[in-house]
Amino acid sequence: MSTTTSHTPSGSEGRPQAATATGARPARLIRNESTTEIPVHLLFRDDPGPDGTPPRPAVVGRRQGTGELPRASRPAERRHPLPRVDPELRERPARVLPGAAGVLAGACGVTGALAASWWAGVLPPLAVQALRLPAPADPGLGPAQWAAYAGAGLLGAAGFGGLARGRTGRAWVVGLFGRYRGTVRRTGLLWVNPLLRRRRVDVRLRHWRSEAMPAADPGGLAVRVVVLVVWRVRDTARAVLGLEDHERYLRECVEAALARVPVEPAVGSRGGPAVAGEALTRLVAAETAPAGLEVFSVRPLRAEYAPQIADAMQRRRIAALEARQRASMLSSVVDSVEDTVTRLTTRGLVELDDSERKVLVRDLTVAFCAGRGERA
Repeated sequence: MSTTTSHTPSGSEGRPQAATATGARPARLIRNESTTEIPVHLLFRDDPGPDGTPPRPAVVGRRQGTGELPRASRPAERRHPLPRVDPELRERPARVLPGAAGVLAGACGVTGALAASWWAGVLPPLAVQALRLPAPADPGLGPAQWAAYAGAGLLGAAGFGGLARGRTGRAWVVGLFGRYRGTVRRTGLLWVNPLLRRRRVDVRLRHWRSEAMPAADPGGLAVRVVVLVVWRVRDTARAVLGLEDHERYLRECVEAALARVPVEPAVGSRGGPAVAGEALTRLVAAETAPAGLEVFSVRPLRAEYAPQIADAMQRRRIAALEARQRASMLSSVVDSVEDTVTRLTTRGLVELDDSERKVLVRDLTVAFCAGRGERA
């Protein structure tokens, strides 16, 4: 039995591959630099599997052309979803009738009550004479008369009791026995089923100016912020039935957003608290949209540091302002001294060696600084 050794092409010199006898499967190693898989026998899993099959070698991937293993990817951060209201709870129009139908039904009920009174003979004689009605054939309050009274009373109560006046910018959320039946956004005289429970909702564009709320600046210092929120109720069913108090929920969402978005007081900076307005608007609008609220803007009106650090920040701002002023003045003085010395030497008015030049620069600097200090 002979064993041969085959050599690779010139591109892979020094990397021989050993071939065993015919019929035996060679032990494969790394073939070349472009290998992307390395068979690795699991040394600690020699036992066969539960079904008697031998263990399979693990395949470890690596980057092409290198011996580096791929880096383990970080698991994606799990974002907690926002609380969602019942998806089936959506605003839909309620069934209502024009107010003329309620007035007609109420008038019919009153007319029926008068007719039942005439039939029972209890209508006053003056009314009978004024209406020119004949005398009833069988006067008296019997079961038929009481039934007529009940029917006329129910018709009149339903007709007049269901009348409602719809106003622009207002809506009613109506329900029957705890079940949502729709929303009434129509205006004018309407007739609504008197058995329905009505909840009035303001759907106009509204604004809310908050009190001073706690926040933080980009450096983590405590800030007191006053914000102006422009909003309205978009889905009345979710805002009224999905939340206990949608106005309180909006205030708490604004406070939570201020705890996450830094607000910088407008002191010596361009924009100041208005820089955080867009971030606050996006954050609050995303959190309140599932609750049926539509937020148009959240604008910080005023931002100031908390009382316990306001004095320290004031001193820091004054010191920074003075430092900038001194730096500006020194730069101006140096430019003036340089220009003066350059003109004197280039025009040949004076001839100065190094020591005389240093003395002249020092004297000019002192003179210019003293003059600018007096003017300041």
